[in-house]
Formats: sequence, structure tokens, C-alpha cells
Amino acid sequence: MISLLSLLPFLLLAIAAEATGDELSTFIVHVQAEENHVFGTADDRKAWYHSFLPDHGRLVHAYHHVASGFAARLTRSELEAMSAMPGFLSATSDRTYTMSTHTPEFLGLDVEQGRRNYTSEFGAGVIVGVIDTGIFPDHPSFSDDGMPPPPAKWKGRCDFNRTSCNNKLIGARNFVATLNGPNGTSARVPPVDDFGHGTHTASTAAGAVVPGANVLGHALGTAAGIAARAHIAMYKVCDLNGGCEASDILAGVDAAVGDGCDVISMSLGGPSVPFHLDPIAIGTFGAIEKGIFVSMAAGNSGPGESTVINEAPWMLTVAASTMDRSIRSIVQLGNGAYFHGESLYQPNAGVPSAFYPLVSAGASGKPLAEFCGNGLLDGVDVKGKIVLCELTRNISAMNQGQVVLSAGGVGMILANQFAQGYDTLAQANALPASSVDYFAGAAIKSYLNSTVNPVASIGFSGTVLGTSPAPSIVFFSSRGPSRQGPGFLKPDITGPGVNVLAAWPFQVGPPSAPVLPGPTFNIISGTSMSTPHLVGIAALIKSKHPDWSPAAIKSAMMTTADITDRSGNPILNEQRMAANFFATGTGHVLWVKAADPGLVYDITPEDYIGYLCGMYTSQQVSVVARRRIDCLTTVVISDRLLNYPSISVAFPASWNSTAPVVVGRKVKNVGEVPSVYYAAIDMPSSAVSVDVYPRELEFIEANQEMIFSVYVWPRQSGARVVQGALRWVSEKHTVRSPISVTFA
Repeated sequence: MISLLSLLPFLLLAIAAEATGDELSTFIVHVQAEENHVFGTADDRKAWYHSFLPDHGRLVHAYHHVASGFAARLTRSELEAMSAMPGFLSATSDRTYTMSTHTPEFLGLDVEQGRRNYTSEFGAGVIVGVIDTGIFPDHPSFSDDGMPPPPAKWKGRCDFNRTSCNNKLIGARNFVATLNGPNGTSARVPPVDDFGHGTHTASTAAGAVVPGANVLGHALGTAAGIAARAHIAMYKVCDLNGGCEASDILAGVDAAVGDGCDVISMSLGGPSVPFHLDPIAIGTFGAIEKGIFVSMAAGNSGPGESTVINEAPWMLTVAASTMDRSIRSIVQLGNGAYFHGESLYQPNAGVPSAFYPLVSAGASGKPLAEFCGNGLLDGVDVKGKIVLCELTRNISAMNQGQVVLSAGGVGMILANQFAQGYDTLAQANALPASSVDYFAGAAIKSYLNSTVNPVASIGFSGTVLGTSPAPSIVFFSSRGPSRQGPGFLKPDITGPGVNVLAAWPFQVGPPSAPVLPGPTFNIISGTSMSTPHLVGIAALIKSKHPDWSPAAIKSAMMTTADITDRSGNPILNEQRMAANFFATGTGHVLWVKAADPGLVYDITPEDYIGYLCGMYTSQQVSVVARRRIDCLTTVVISDRLLNYPSISVAFPASWNSTAPVVVGRKVKNVGEVPSVYYAAIDMPSSAVSVDVYPRELEFIEANQEMIFSVYVWPRQSGARVVQGALRWVSEKHTVRSPISVTFA
């Protein structure tokens, strides 16, 4: 029981706060019960959380499964008083995170066979939790035709009406605190997707088979999620503007774990911060500790170095790459030159297009006019003309098109800046438009400067398949190396994230676009789109190997990934240069091989705690672990000894060149017995020497584990980064681990 005396400091602080203007803010508070204390019920734990608070109206979320603590509305003064209470560990201010058809065939999955023959290979029996913007439950991508009931372990609920959830969409909950009210006290608000993002990602991961899918008549085909037979549970944590509060995200993950999800997809992220200060890192550790695989977006801040987010080693961090499909547009100039681009809105496709005067928005000399933002074309004569604008992160292509249209323009050419290179995105614009690469944009600018009467036309030729190179790493995909965990490679892997077609709640395109019959879909791009592809593949593996740990599933995908494109050439980046491991991770996911990897690198939750003890204090590790950790009595595991599927070595400037760095690893046989694996080292540079011992691994039992060591010697070289690989090769399998070596 809480006495009035114990509340007196809070009552006094509340009066002081009112006098000083100390405003209420949301904080995520981590607390720790006395050692060996066990809460009988969730209500007992919640009552304990309330004991930290000045009154019962402050609690926003109570966490039970992936964090020991709560989110509450507090003033700074109240938080300071709370920090002196027994059991308080730490607190962080709430912060806002953002969301960072043809695809199954591109990954080697036969969706038509999946429609006819519902085998475990299509995720049967697996529950996919999606942490996102909500869902449009009436879309046919969430039809339960032929779906069995959810597994008996399912404990979740549906906050839609009874008919909206079914055996496909088995759960749907809303954790946006501003919609539900403090402590979830108001009536349950259905997790309707006002944004579209959650509907898209959920259907990508595990949507049902839907024939005749298209967007504005393009990319026509059969839409299907990667794990088309898996169940879906949606946890809405983002508002209609796409903002996602950390406290709400943590509540969504907490519920997904408690409800019984098997895998979790999170296409969102925030700034790179130490793991004990990162609510997503904390929540996902709690998930993997309970055997739940987590796929996370690497972020959309590329191509700059060390822009990757969601860096914790227990999560799969997913980069984005292209597919072999283009929604083709054609820009033709008055001098006869033409350039391929992309556009989702294609009025009069296939019809010869008229020429119009061409003008560059930047030619006005007005600061930033080249980006065609609101007000930037004021006073610029674009009426009846095609306008050349430049792509920017800060203004959406749709807004740029609206500005051009409002100013009287008849079309828009949206040219990349140098950093975006050769990549183009198909987008539904407000007027006829074409996105073109940097080099096409430079040629168009040169033409504009070469004549007094420049003209251009924009034509459309619909969907083109078989484009190359594919896959290639797209410009926006965030890059490593990791800032929080430099001892291992991030991102981990790449998957399709460009021009991805999936379910959408409403019609896309300008009002003038024809409204086509049938369900609505959209084509969008981002690491948000690649992430659910990988969680879908994790569901397929989980269905086939239900006893595998999250680390084993992750290893299976990483060590079987492909480092070449569909033509057999190295995967390229946005500049059409070979992409390094900081862009690709281990490579592009290959579902067929990932389901049968031969060997896996497994990691236990206790291993991660030993790793964290090498980086942080006991109290900081306790926040992540949700229990008291004493790092002085914990076996510390260095990053070189954490059993990660990739290998990263950093040599400081003071390193003695005669001494090698020794990397320890352990592999488990999940393939045939008996089997023998032989080591092969691919290290093209003379800057380092690499050896492995033993060079032969012989397995005579299923799940047998063997240890090996990798020795890395630096040699004289001016190289800053050297990358290669270690391959364990058997008669049937190749198990590949990238090796990245950096020099200070």
C-alpha cells in the first residue's frame, strides 16, 4: 500500500512544477525489483509501477515482457525525485521515430504453387507481428480463404469489429497513446491505417494471394506475401502523419511478445544511440530472449558512411536493393536525345507525346528554386512548359509535382543529384512526370544551355521486366560501418526495397487518374519495404524449422546470401560501382538456400549479455537484460568472439604488424551427416593475410558443434578497408562469412 506520506514529495513537486512552468513530458522509465522478487500477476507488476508515480493518471504504458518499466507523463522535477527511489535504474525522454507482386518471383518463390498447395514452405502456422501504422482489414490481401485457425498459443485480441479479423488477420491492436488516452483508459480505438505504410508492409510479409494486382494499370500480376500462409497480427504504434513514439513502439513489441508472435517486422527507426538508451534495442532483446525473430530496417539515409540504424547484433538489419522491373517513362529532347526514366502515373501510355517548351527551375537564380518547393516557383514563368526539378530528401516528389502544376506547368522531369546516381523511383505524381538519373539530368541541363528554344516530351511505355543490373543497392539504403557496434558488420543483408507493389488502403495518383476496379495497391520504396520481405522469409524458415533460435534463422539467411546479381556480376551500388559490405551486408537474400544452410552460427541471449558487459556498466546492461546483471561476475565476450555470421576486424594505428588478430567462431551442423566442410578464403588484397584453423570440419552427428579460429595479419598497405570472405564448402553447401578489415 502507498501511504500519503510517500506521496508528499510528489504533491509538493506538483505544486512547484505548476509555479515554475515545469511541463509534463513522456519518459520511458526502467526500474528493477528486489532480487528474487516475482510478481504474481500483471496487475501486481502494474501496481508496483504505479508506486513510482505521483498519481494514477500519469501512466501511459506498462511493460511486462520486453522491458522492466513503464512510460509515464512526468515533469523534470518529478523525474528527479523518482530517480532517488529504490528500484529506479534509468529514464529516457520519449522520442519520435519515423518509418523508415513481382517480388516473390524475384526471390524464387512460386506464388501460384503456394495458392494450390499450402505447405510449410509458405509459413503455415507462423504468426507474423507487424509494428507499424495499422492495417486496412478489408483488403483481399488479408482474406483468410483456406487459412486454418491460429495456433493454440495465440493470446492476442482484435480491436476491430468481429468480422474484420479472421484466420489471416488474427490480431489488431492500437498503442498510439494520443489516440487511446493515458493508460489506455478510453475505449479501444481500432488500429485503422490512415497512412498506408502498415497495410503495405503487412501484406508484403504475409499477405494472401490476390490475382490481378496493379497500380494505375502497371505491374499487373498476382500479389502475394512472402509467407502467404502465415498469420498476421498488427500493432499500431504510428499516427496518421507517420510519427511513431518510442514509448508506443515499446508497448507494441511488448504486446506482440505477450500475444505469441513468432517473428516481428519493424520498418521504422530513430537515431543511432547506445543500446541501453535505445527503446527498440531494449524491446527487441526481450523478444529474441523469448525466441522471437526480429527484422529491422537499416534506414533511408544513404549513401553516406555510418548512416545505418537499428544496429544491435540480436536484430536482423536489412538494406534495400532493386528488382528487375521498371515502370518506364521516356524523356525526349528537341535534339533527338532520349532518356529512360520512371513514373507510376502514365496518362496516355503508348501514345506519341507532344513537345513542350522546357525550362529549368534553377535557372531563375532564386535560392533552392531547383527543388520546386512551395513558393519557390513564384515569379518563374513555367506556364505550358515542362519543368526540370531536382530530387531532394526534404520535399516529396508529389509535392514538387503539385507546385509545378499549380504554377501552370504541364510536366516535370525530376533529376537526381549526384549522390542518387543511376537509381530512379516510380512514383504517382500530380502531372505527367519522369524521374531520371543524375547523368540524364546533366545531359538535359547541357541541352538547355545549348539552345534558345529548348523543347522536350515525356512519353510512357508501361511495365518493363528484366531490367539490369538487379539487384543493386539503392542510393537511399543506409550504410555501415555501425557506430554502436563496430565489431560486427551492419547492415546484415539486403532484400527488395525499390518499387515494391503491395496492398494499400486507398486509391493512389492524382484526381485525374482513372479509378480502376478491384482492390487498391501501391508501389513504394524504402528499407521499410525490404524489411518485411526478410521477416516473411524468416517465417518460412521458422515454419520448416520451428526449433531454430532467432540467431540460427538469421545466420541461415546471412551465410547463404548472394554477392552477385542476376547476371552473375558483383552487386553494384547507385554509381554502378561494386558495392561493399557496408552497403550489401552479407549479400542479397536467397530463400531456397536459406531454408537449408548446412551450418549455422548460433548465439544465446547470455552471449549477448557477455558482449554488452564488454561495452557498458552493470547498471546499463541491467536495463537491457531486465534483471540485475553484475558484469564483474559475467564472462565478457569481445566483439571478435561473439559468434556472429560475419567477421569484422579493426586494426588501430599502433598495432604490432607481426601479431595477428584472432577471431573465434563456432558452427552447428543442421545439414546432412556425415559431412565434411573445407575452408576456402577469398581475400583479394595483399593488405592482409588470413588463415583458418582447423581447415577441415568433420560432422558425424546432427546439431554437432565445432569451433574454429580465424587469424588476420595486417600487411604493409595504404588501404583503409579490405574485404573478402571465408567459405566453408561441403559436397552440398557453401556457408559464407564476409570478412571486413579496417585500418585506423
